[in-house]
Amino acid sequence: MEKDLFGICPYTTAQKILSGKWTLLILYHLSVQTMRFNELQRALPNMTQATLSKQLHMMVENGLVVRKAYNQIPPKVEYSLSELGQKFLPVLSALETWGKDYIDYLKIKLRNKFS
Repeated sequence: MEKDLFGICPYTTAQKILSGKWTLLILYHLSVQTMRFNELQRALPNMTQATLSKQLHMMVENGLVVRKAYNQIPPKVEYSLSELGQKFLPVLSALETWGKDYIDYLKIKLRNKFS
């Protein structure tokens, strides 16, 4: 039986924390600015309200995102990166660079296929 390595192995831990389908995109948008729920939903139109709510809740629980509720009417809630979430920014930047390199690779592969 394989032992659960969450909290022991850094790769297993990171994989579990980042496993949500939308986690990286939410982290990206919150790296640009603090956002309200509806702003995030507009930025990610293919995500349902229930999924966004679930993902944000998970990210708050995991310490990546801070949820700040203001005591006012109408209610106002903002989401931003936590200190731990901000430590992910160099990784996010590296993923962007790698993603661009991979897109270039795909373009070359496609060009060669039709040459």
